[in-house]
Order: sequence, then structure tokens, then C-alpha cells
Amino acid sequence: MFFRIALTALALLFCALLALSVLALADTRKRIAELETERSLAQTRHGEIEYVSWGEGPPVLVVHGAGGGFDQGRLLARAIGGDGFRWISVSRFGYLGSAMLDEASSAAQAEAFVDLLDAMGIERVSILAMSGGVPPSLKFAEMFPERVDRMMLLSSAPFTPFTPAVEDRPIPTWAYSALLGNDVVYWVMTKVARGQLAEAFDAHADLREGLSDEEALFVRDLIDTFLPASRRIDGVNNEGAAVDPAATYDLEDIRAEVLVVHARDDRLNPFEIGETIEARVPRSRFLALDRGGHLLLGHHAELRREFELLLAD
Repeated sequence: MFFRIALTALALLFCALLALSVLALADTRKRIAELETERSLAQTRHGEIEYVSWGEGPPVLVVHGAGGGFDQGRLLARAIGGDGFRWISVSRFGYLGSAMLDEASSAAQAEAFVDLLDAMGIERVSILAMSGGVPPSLKFAEMFPERVDRMMLLSSAPFTPFTPAVEDRPIPTWAYSALLGNDVVYWVMTKVARGQLAEAFDAHADLREGLSDEEALFVRDLIDTFLPASRRIDGVNNEGAAVDPAATYDLEDIRAEVLVVHARDDRLNPFEIGETIEARVPRSRFLALDRGGHLLLGHHAELRREFELLLAD
């Protein structure tokens, strides 16, 4: 009798898991189809780079963080940048439809950026970059100073000589790769554990209390943009290229006007990184926030004003 009950329970569990997998994979295929319809592709010396572009006005290159893609960059542009600009949101190496190289360094990514701009006929841009998008943006501004006029750098990720080791992350570092390596697992988490996902991305409960409708929507959409997770894992695994000892950063050579923003309570990237950028980049200013976490929650309206002032003629 016990054996029969156990067997029935296992069969029901298998059917439930199978049903969840079918639903997850169907949603994933739908999301992939939507992304492939929206994107454009440009050929660079380092293979194809994927991007979307919209709006009219001064051109701004948007460079997403770890786990992202052009869709995450687009969310960032809408949250912080607003209207009145020509946006170019890219997928970095290994994210979604962009190429993954054997040696996908920050310098190679900078070269791919400039090739994309050449293909689009754009001579000079401003940059809005967040987290893992900051190191290749710094390298781009260093290598091609004539192509960049202004930069806003948010919650900057480690680059040489920093290390990727960070204490007190919301979840262990290895767990981020596990989360972003399986579409079914990530999809299920979005259905039954959205609060835990928000915590993993440093939008902890205290910060989510009292958010504006716009910022609450940003957190919700950010969680959803990590699907398809399996098409972002190569990029996630390449984030260490920014801290490769061979990847030196001559920040003193950057000519652009730079606004650095970092919250002291960021649990993903150390506040010290923002301080270092401000100290080494000649024309930089540091906006230090006491509270806001990695996503700078509670400050998006303020940051939109700062961005408009930075890019004002």
C-alpha cells in the first residue's frame, strides 16, 4: 500500500514538473521570438553585435549590466534617460544574439562598439552604462576619446585592479550563474519566488517599500528581462574579463565629462569602485547616495534630472 502511494506521488510530481517545463519552454520560445523580431545586427571586427535603436536627438549608447542584453539596456534608458535622445542599446559579448569570442576582453568590446557606431554613421556619442557595462565603457572612452563626450556610470562593476570577490552578496556568487543557466528554473522562480529574485538583484524588501509606480515597474520588468536565461549565461561567465590582470585601464586618458553614481549600501559592487573612478578620471563628478542599493532605488527621478543636466548643451 505504501509503495503504491509513493509511486502515485512520484508520478504526480513528474507530471507537475513536466507541465512546468512545457510552460516554461513555451514562454521562453515566445520571448526569444520577440527579441529576434525587435533587434538589429551589425557586423564588427569581432563578429555580430546585436542592438536596438529608437528616438530622436543626441545619440546615447546604453551598455547593460551582468545578466542583461539590449532589452535590459532599454529598460535602463527608459528609467533614467527619458525622451529627447537617439538611443542605441547593445547586447555585449555573449548576451542574446551578440557574438562570444575566445578572448572577449573589454578592449575587444570597445572595438565592437566603435564598429557599430561606424556602421550606423554616428561619429560621437554619450554613454549611459550600469554595473558590468561600466568597464567596457571606460575602455571605449580611453581607447577612442574622440568618440565619447559625456558618460553616466551607475553602480560600477569591478575592473582591474579590483577583484570580483565581494562580501555579503545577497546570494553566493556561483548562484547567479546557476540562476541564469536554466530557463525552466528561472521561469519557475519568476512565478513562485519573485521576492527572492528581487533580493538576489539587491532590490531588498526595505528598498521596495514606498517605491513610485515607475520604479516598482522597473524592478518587475528587470526580473522578467533575464529570460531567456540560457542565452545570457555566456555573457555572465565572461564578466571576469574586466578584472583580468591583462586588462589595464588608463582612466587618466579619458577626456569625456563623467558622472559617477554609486550607493553606499550596494551589495553587489563595492562603493570604492565609484570613488576610484572619480579620483582617476580628470573630468568626473561623484554622486554618492547613502541608500538605494545596486539598482539605486528611490533615486530614479533624481537621476533622470542629473542625466538631462549632464547632456544639456
